[in-house]
Amino acid sequence: MPIIVNLDVMMAKRKTSLNELSEKVGVTTANLSILKTGKAKAVRFSTLQAICEALDCQPGDILEWRKEN
Repeated sequence: MPIIVNLDVMMAKRKTSLNELSEKVGVTTANLSILKTGKAKAVRFSTLQAICEALDCQPGDILEWRKEN
């Protein structure tokens, strides 16, 4: 998939665990894990906003587009 999710990178930069982020965002750890591993088919803007607020980052810090070969 050409959309890359860099949630794990931002979490590491902010020294935040999946459990901590889950509590701050109000999303289950299972759903955050699916997003973190790039297996999610979609993400709600409200969830993306909550993640960005919790990690003090921009959506572009979490999501990246790469051209497929």
